[in-house]
Amino acid sequence: MPIKIQSDLPAKEILENENIFVMDENRALSQNIRPLQICILNLMPVKQDTELQLLRAFSNTPLQVDVTFMNTGSHISVNTPTNHLNQFYNSFQELKHNKYDGLIITGAPVEQLGYEEVDYWEELCEIMEWSKSHVTSTLHICWGAQAGLFYHYGLDKELLGEKLFGVFAHKVANRREPLVRGFDDYFLAPHSRYTTVSSEAIHHNQELTVLAESEEAGVFLAIADGGKHVFVMGHPEYDRYTLHNEYMRDKNKGLTIEVPVNYYPQDDSNQKPLLQWRSHCNALYTNWLNYYVYQVTPYEL
Repeated sequence: MPIKIQSDLPAKEILENENIFVMDENRALSQNIRPLQICILNLMPVKQDTELQLLRAFSNTPLQVDVTFMNTGSHISVNTPTNHLNQFYNSFQELKHNKYDGLIITGAPVEQLGYEEVDYWEELCEIMEWSKSHVTSTLHICWGAQAGLFYHYGLDKELLGEKLFGVFAHKVANRREPLVRGFDDYFLAPHSRYTTVSSEAIHHNQELTVLAESEEAGVFLAIADGGKHVFVMGHPEYDRYTLHNEYMRDKNKGLTIEVPVNYYPQDDSNQKPLLQWRSHCNALYTNWLNYYVYQVTPYEL
């Protein structure tokens, strides 16, 4: 898939070295097709890592995707250089008059706070309300999924006894939905969070359809309103070393943290982590873009 991004975005060179087709604005203008307009509300602290992970996940569809990065105006990021944000990101106020084929709301390391304690919560609520009329389909990831379930359906999160941390097996629950087309009966995906939304509460909500679930990690994938809202409770976009970097960060801070489950060979953090979820991550994003965005969105936004 050709991903259209700014020519000087740092992720561009890394993606090209991985043989992923990335085009800049000049080449995109020469193609007589309408690219999908995808907006990414990036709430993660190190935004460059999430940019790369999500762009890589887009790389297995023939559709041209024009990516816009959004950040919140009510929160100042301290882990991403200001010049990077100024060059590659727009605020919601700058983008709110646009319409998009798809929106991704990422996770954020704020799950132990109450929603109202998050400094950009009111702005996020405004964005989620705006998405109802300005976005064809919104994909919510991890804390973004918890926030979406709370805002749209009133399902609150619960604090876990310990961090859910590692790579867990999930069973496909509803093969009629094209979002899980091509999935095996069981697949692996990473989780890294201190909170959850009760599986029972999700199942009991008649507006939500559960598509994949784990005995250990709970509901992983759910949709609502014909796919207008997609909720991914884990982090399928994570790369090989993301959990490792989180583990070493917390360990070096002296925090109580267990070795990520089902991640290192023999649970030995000195060994290279196993990458076991990439193919299903690619299938998830490809299916979302194709069946819930491209096949549904109007040609004229």
